[in-house]
Amino acid sequence: METILQAVGNVGFPIAVAAYLLVRIEGKLEALTASIARLAEAVAGERRQEE
Repeated sequence: METILQAVGNVGFPIAVAAYLLVRIEGKLEALTASIARLAEAVAGERRQEE
């Protein structure tokens, strides 16, 4: 918590909020990327079955 308060004091509130949001959303982006890859594999499998 102390580190966060120091960051706000040093770089300003908007930059601290942006950094916090980037860290939080990273895991969600990785999960979304994995889901898109699985979807692409499923679509490719369906195309192979149709042929």
